[in-house]
Amino acid sequence: MINDSLVDGGNVQIAVRDFGGDEPPLLLLHGAGGNLAQMTTLARALRTRHRVVTVDLRGHGRSADGGWSWDAALGDLAAVCVKLEVERPAVVGHSLGGMLAMLWGERHPESPGVISLDGNPPPTRPDQVPALDPEKAAAELERLTGVFDMIGAAAGQKVDAAELADLVERQRVAAREMGADEKVWIEGFRRNLIHGKDGRTTFRPSFESTTRLRAMMNELDLAPVYAAVACPALLVLATRDLPEQAPFADLYAAYRRYLVAQARAVPRLRHVELADASHAMVIEQPAVLASLITEFLVEHR
Repeated sequence: MINDSLVDGGNVQIAVRDFGGDEPPLLLLHGAGGNLAQMTTLARALRTRHRVVTVDLRGHGRSADGGWSWDAALGDLAAVCVKLEVERPAVVGHSLGGMLAMLWGERHPESPGVISLDGNPPPTRPDQVPALDPEKAAAELERLTGVFDMIGAAAGQKVDAAELADLVERQRVAAREMGADEKVWIEGFRRNLIHGKDGRTTFRPSFESTTRLRAMMNELDLAPVYAAVACPALLVLATRDLPEQAPFADLYAAYRRYLVAQARAVPRLRHVELADASHAMVIEQPAVLASLITEFLVEHR
């Protein structure tokens, strides 16, 4: 039986969805700007073999706002485990959630496994795309930074209630184009909305949270994290671009080669380059991911 609840993490309340079951527990974490609803299809595919618990990370979905740091987010997850009596969970995360999964593995060698689903910050430095000509790399990185600047500036925007119906319809179209479960997609969209008494709706996460998250991810060096993870660890990497990444095709191709080389440098870290998968792999291939995750965890049980 699926159960939604709030967990008091100390300075913030964290929204949790527990899919139930008596199988080995698994925490499933969404990416930046998302929420637990967006992990529903993958959670359903996993719950036949696991007790799946999803959360809204702080500042997302129905969780409270709070200052972002890696320590704070990991503390939130620890509080969820205590409250729900989840012992030694595997931790699986997408994007930002994947970074948190690896950081969890660094601190919890007793974990049965941590799995990152394309949990990589965007490229920001020329040394992350060594296959590119240095001048081209610098120019492309500057151009990409400009795109993220525009996205960040729009974070936390407010819209009038009259505009919502049109926005929801656009989301329905996007779901159909991606071949996603429309109901799940719309729940994910609505879950990041806060309706104000002034008749306006605010999108989460806030501008402040988005800015802080971007800075944290840009500063994160995953190489020493991978090297320090003592529990079983799996990195699932994308192999193609999202439509919005297409204008930066050479940059992202070089970055993917860098990520593969980074993974190969750590013998204990297993990595998989998922065929025909973009950064949206959780939407594109939930059944394939569920099989990969389950097989990996069973192998290391």
